[in-house]
Amino acid sequence: MSINNTLKTIRNIMRKDTGVDGDAQRIGQLCWIFFLKILDDQDQELEFTKDGFVSPVPKELRWGSWAADPEGITGDRLLKFVNGTLFPDLRDLPVEAGPRAVVVREVFEDANNFMKSGQLLRQVINVVNTVDFNDMAEKRHFGEAYEGLLKELQSAGDAGEFYTPRAVTQFMVDRIDPKPNETIMDPACGTGGFLTCAMRYMRKHHVKTTEDEITIQGNLRAVEKKPLPHMLCTTNMLLNGVEAPAFVKHDNTLSKPYRDWTSKDAVDVILTNPPFGGKEEDGIEQNFPQNFRTRETADLFLALIVRLLKQDGRAAVVLPDGSLFGEGVKTRLKEHLLEECNLHTIVRLPNSVFKPYASIGTNLLFFEKGKPTEEVWYWEHKVPSDRKAYSMTKPIELGHLGDCVAWWGGETRVGREAGPKAWKATIDEIKERGFNLDIKNPHSEEEDLGDPAVLAADLQQAEAEVLALRDQLKSILSEALLR
Repeated sequence: MSINNTLKTIRNIMRKDTGVDGDAQRIGQLCWIFFLKILDDQDQELEFTKDGFVSPVPKELRWGSWAADPEGITGDRLLKFVNGTLFPDLRDLPVEAGPRAVVVREVFEDANNFMKSGQLLRQVINVVNTVDFNDMAEKRHFGEAYEGLLKELQSAGDAGEFYTPRAVTQFMVDRIDPKPNETIMDPACGTGGFLTCAMRYMRKHHVKTTEDEITIQGNLRAVEKKPLPHMLCTTNMLLNGVEAPAFVKHDNTLSKPYRDWTSKDAVDVILTNPPFGGKEEDGIEQNFPQNFRTRETADLFLALIVRLLKQDGRAAVVLPDGSLFGEGVKTRLKEHLLEECNLHTIVRLPNSVFKPYASIGTNLLFFEKGKPTEEVWYWEHKVPSDRKAYSMTKPIELGHLGDCVAWWGGETRVGREAGPKAWKATIDEIKERGFNLDIKNPHSEEEDLGDPAVLAADLQQAEAEVLALRDQLKSILSEALLR
């Protein structure tokens, strides 16, 4: 059975269970089950390849002890074991057992078994047993399928905020060019897309020895506030060959006071898509200096990102249009950013890139800490001419950004020229605009929407026609009721 068919079979089984309600719960249920299977397969491999390795999971709780036998416990016995023994004991694993024990504890801290039928849960487990995560081909195919599961979060209510289109992630990582000896952080990591993309990039371009791989894993930093994406991210790290993803912290990066982030916390690279459009809980803004205080999540993250970068550190950050033109705290943040960092490039994306989670304009900001900004280059990415907008079925692809890559000018960004999609603004021009960075493409003509008076008359006529049709429908219904 192919991996995609395996996942389809599992989801069809789950749909029969009365306890699993909606995409987010189904994916959460899938995740903790696969997490334990992946962990156990990885433990078995490490027992053979690593001297003295001992799994942090007690024998009776390991997948092989209670789940591997297709004729094993089922029904009420299985539910009683999962809910009454497995979950509580995994949450209480002693931290002294090592970083993998910490990972398991954090994953199960907020995980839930939503299934109410022990028979259906046994069926799911038996299907999961058909996947061997020590088979590299199967592991790779499952990794691709897992990406598809994460993409489904775009339509799973609020969970959509945790997924960044992979073309955008890849483009940002390629431009940043992370190295194995650099500390790389995502302070709002969601399901871990930036980190997995960075690892794949470094393994392809920079890893030459086993020591390089060990260095990569030791230099990753990540924090995620919400339990579902934290669990998805941790599982994602295991799938991508990380032995102990204890660096994925289940916490709110913004809850630590701004002044408590010191030079020892500073990192070389930040790649992130902080949540936007949301508000932080009361009191979080008090962790920040007076001039940066706001409850808008994206603004607080921008202030923190500037602080967290080392001298000469570099960042690629997704921000909404409102962060570019907003006033008040937003203006002070932009002034601070331009003074502390060289904001060398802003890539403007169309509204549909993040649909259906968000339908607002977004921007990719690329900056380096240590020198003030002298000029900002802009690139406007437009939807290809063969479609009106991006969608879930026709998302943005890396190839769509090929013209921007060609224009970029390599690592030094030398040779950039203005053109139909590219323009720049000097720091003096930006200051004259009151630090409004929402600078439109001067080479684009405004769309002619028509004469406002004519549009108003057309609207009035359309409203009158709607009222007439409503009255006509009322009359028909009244006559029908009187018969």
